[in-house]
Amino acid sequence: MNIDSIKNGIVIDHIPAGRGMKLYELLGLGKLDCPIAIIKNANSSAMGRKDIIKIDADIEVNLDIIGYVAPNVTINVIRDGVLCEKKSIGLPQILTNVIKCKNPRCITSTEQELAHVFRLENAEKRIYRCVYCETKASSENE
Repeated sequence: MNIDSIKNGIVIDHIPAGRGMKLYELLGLGKLDCPIAIIKNANSSAMGRKDIIKIDADIEVNLDIIGYVAPNVTINVIRDGVLCEKKSIGLPQILTNVIKCKNPRCITSTEQELAHVFRLENAEKRIYRCVYCETKASSENE
């Protein structure tokens, strides 16, 4: 398989196998007018299998979404064909408008303009709680 290298853009690497399309959708990458490669089930010595997303455009991506869906990924920033920055992403402490509260009695159900804010409760189990009503949300279930 041959995937061209990118000149200016980002590579999201070490995505757990099967999570690449979820990231693609949540990041809104389908709306971009630039080359994007999604590599699914690539061999990885550390992970066994992994997904990779290559975006051939210098764009900002929501690191909270990436950390929520696939903590421990690596973001490689490429400029002029050279790796110039490498970031490791973990679980975000606060999520704003990444997930929605599923509690029908939560204030976010009636106040439509109110942001959906979740706080990390348990990093090991990847559990978040709504700051308004304390409803649990798990990134494993998303």
